[in-house]
Amino acid sequence: MPGAAGVENPAFEPPSPAAPRRAASPTLVRLSVPAAAPPAPPAPPAPPPEPPAPPAPASDSEEGPCGWGSLQPRGLQRCNTPQGFLAHYCLLALTQGIVVNGLVNISISTIEKRYELKSSLTGLISSSYDISFCLLSLFVSFFGENGHKPRWLSFASFMIGLGAFVFSLPRFFSGPYQMGSLFEDTCSTAGNRTSCNSSGSSLSNFLYVFILGQLFLGTGGTPLYTLGTAFIDDSVPTHKSSLYIGIGYSMSILGPAIGYVLGGQLLTVYIDFGMGQSIDITEDDPRWLGAWWIGFLLVWLFAWSLIIPFSCFPKHLPGTAQIQEGKISQTHQSKSTSEQTSDENFGKSFKDFPAALKNLMRNTVFMCLVLSTSSEALVTTGFATFLPKFIENQFGLSSSFAATLGGAILIPGAALGQVLGGVLVSKFRMTCRSTMKFALITSIIAFGLSSVFLYANCENEPFAGVTESYNGTGELGTLTAPCNTDCNCLRSYYYPVCGANRVQYFSPCFAGCKHSFSQGQSKVYNNCSCIERRTGVPPTAEPAGFEAKAGKCETRCTYLPIFLGVFFITVIFTFMAGTPVTVSILRCVHHRQRSFALGIQFMLLRLLGTIPGPIIFGLTIDSTCTLWDVNECGVKGACWIYNNIRMAHMLVSISVVCKIVTIFFIGLAIFLYKPPPSSCADMSFQNQDTVVSTVSVQCDLHKAGDEG
Repeated sequence: MPGAAGVENPAFEPPSPAAPRRAASPTLVRLSVPAAAPPAPPAPPAPPPEPPAPPAPASDSEEGPCGWGSLQPRGLQRCNTPQGFLAHYCLLALTQGIVVNGLVNISISTIEKRYELKSSLTGLISSSYDISFCLLSLFVSFFGENGHKPRWLSFASFMIGLGAFVFSLPRFFSGPYQMGSLFEDTCSTAGNRTSCNSSGSSLSNFLYVFILGQLFLGTGGTPLYTLGTAFIDDSVPTHKSSLYIGIGYSMSILGPAIGYVLGGQLLTVYIDFGMGQSIDITEDDPRWLGAWWIGFLLVWLFAWSLIIPFSCFPKHLPGTAQIQEGKISQTHQSKSTSEQTSDENFGKSFKDFPAALKNLMRNTVFMCLVLSTSSEALVTTGFATFLPKFIENQFGLSSSFAATLGGAILIPGAALGQVLGGVLVSKFRMTCRSTMKFALITSIIAFGLSSVFLYANCENEPFAGVTESYNGTGELGTLTAPCNTDCNCLRSYYYPVCGANRVQYFSPCFAGCKHSFSQGQSKVYNNCSCIERRTGVPPTAEPAGFEAKAGKCETRCTYLPIFLGVFFITVIFTFMAGTPVTVSILRCVHHRQRSFALGIQFMLLRLLGTIPGPIIFGLTIDSTCTLWDVNECGVKGACWIYNNIRMAHMLVSISVVCKIVTIFFIGLAIFLYKPPPSSCADMSFQNQDTVVSTVSVQCDLHKAGDEG
């Protein structure tokens, strides 16, 4: 049976049928003899104990064909392999990544505008997934370890689809979108002023529907990364496990990329698509909202299409027992392992939960590896959230192009790193200690490369009212100057323009521009009272009368290619450690607690990493703000302008601290790790309830705490 606690030493010949055999009982394994003392001669048994029962034959509930009861189509048996299960696992991981880290993230800004939600409330929507995952991961991984893991993944498919469907429901109950009147962006002596309105809108009540959808998605993601990973590790030899896990995890990273592309294309479709309404605005209109909801319906249908395939897999794939017999125990040896029971029913009752949790929490190697992954998760989720903002501000790019570059660096780099890490560990058949050393080396290389933020940063371009005055008038930190006092401009309407003097302005209104016209696909302005051509600045190749054009001024910083290249390599080495650390966690704990160990890992990873990561990065970036949005009611909103140099230094400081923590805990895990003794190095997993007694007494004594 898989997950066997019994071991045997193939270096010894099996005893003859006439030779007496010892029963595998806890009283016999836990002999009170010092480890260094020579084994006492065994007392002659009287009467001889019963020989251990052979493993139970595989049935439909254990190893068996693909199907449902007596319905076992021959065509399905081609999928009843580790490769077949991995293919379905990748599809589910891809689907989960598309909706959770792709569609949700790209739809947040549209949802804010449509349902009149503050950023703090949409942040609660994003966090609801992690909250659900943390609350359920321990219990799902504990009870699912001895359960039917493929059926748990069938349940995960159902919950991911249900969560996506619920997330799309506000679209069908909120009525048609009311666009409102167009805002005038040029200088005007009337209009553009708004009054304070503290009354709320019933649309904001849909917040709870979005949170419920995220809670369902978190429920579905829990079995995927705990029980699914453990099932893959059960079904393949040790040296192939890292490759399969790396491929599966890389699909969860590619999912957000597909989600961003899919969601981005759907946002070019009007939000009320299919309601028979005619519109006369384009995507360039600030009132435009895209059809954010279509992607969630597609995910709902695709996720539910995976329910039946997962439900047809047996509890264990054919050949799992034989694979388990050939595996070598690499469990970390410590005093805490003596508390683990050999009872075959251990873990099937809730009363065993505290003992199992205590056993893993006292495994120092396991806890060091978990803390290292939490530190890495903090910095990776922080950069995944704010890298586009960093690129946009440092190199003067548009938000859409910065997001494209950020995705082009993070997604392929992370996926390539996960696969490379799994391939190298598999190719060289690394032991648990060697795998941790490999993770340490890649983390050290990534630490050295993270200094790119110090050398590839750019000073802010000239910005009227922020870094320089309006032609000698006005004050720094104040957008209003004598040249635009009568324009009735709003600081909540950020639409940057670049003047012919190579100075950037907050909006055409704050530049004092009174007229606008289109030139191709861009918009240009003239008659701007705040723009004066500087002496020594070459004129632009724009038509006569041009004084400003829409968009930020072209940056004079040339570090963008260097930054993107070095950061891409940094991402690869960062994620190369991901799969080896996961494999090390599976190896250093008792093989019957692997799912539970992953549950603890993902819970702490979210509590210490993915949840606080974006918050810490957000607060750090906010501390570098030089110009805040303050509306007519005096309420501070988003930050418009940042100090680029300070932002780069703050982010590299966080990165360095997290990398040092990661390197420290991986190094400590290597130092503390104690593999089974050499006399037990050839011990393989067999039946959970059987220990073959052809091993030395010293090996029995050393492994009594872990195997007994």
